[in-house]
Amino acid sequence: MEITIDHIRNKLTTEIGAVHVEVEDTSPNRCAASFKVLVVSPQFEGKALLHRHRVVNTCLAQELKEIHAFEQKTLTPEQWEKVKSQ
Repeated sequence: MEITIDHIRNKLTTEIGAVHVEVEDTSPNRCAASFKVLVVSPQFEGKALLHRHRVVNTCLAQELKEIHAFEQKTLTPEQWEKVKSQ
């Protein structure tokens, strides 16, 4: 399986109902070994940070077997609106 920015974005959007996803390949040579993601989903409402990260990790379980480093930020739509307005 080829792991690309589009693949990660599409999977998070489809499987956890993310309304906004930003994915950055942070590998030194952009070899898809390290990613940084921002995921905004109503599914995160009322959930602790650890639970939110588990949701993302479960969604990308197969991909994470091949990714060496994965950084994530998870927000609710309300939190995302506050961040955007700053």
